[in-house]
Amino acid sequence: MKKFEFIEHTSDIGLMAYGKTLAEAFANAAGGMFSIIAELDSVGEAESRRVEVCADDIEGLLFEWLNSLLYYFDVETLLFSRFDITEFEDTRLVAVCHGEKYDSSRHRLKTGVKSATYHMLEVDRENNQVRVIFDI
Repeated sequence: MKKFEFIEHTSDIGLMAYGKTLAEAFANAAGGMFSIIAELDSVGEAESRRVEVCADDIEGLLFEWLNSLLYYFDVETLLFSRFDITEFEDTRLVAVCHGEKYDSSRHRLKTGVKSATYHMLEVDRENNQVRVIFDI
């Protein structure tokens, strides 16, 4: 099963992420987002961060999850390549995210992602897939 695929959008970048569970689809959406930002093949797992997000509903949870990960990239220049979701509910998610600080001698940045958006945001519980559009 593929983890994610990019979808056409006029001026931004979108993706569909899939999983055996909805939590796995959320993790794969995060991986897809970071693959927009950088080539992940060279990203190691030297650091990890525990990330906890809460929201009013499952769509808001996806939005908060992805934007909280972007915060770590923007503030700490952390590129994450693996996402272990340890707790997952409709309004709360806890994960340990693994990666390392951006190093221009080893990592190639591709596209700047400003944020995940609510535009066309969809969480499909039945098929364990999510759709998100990123503002670039």
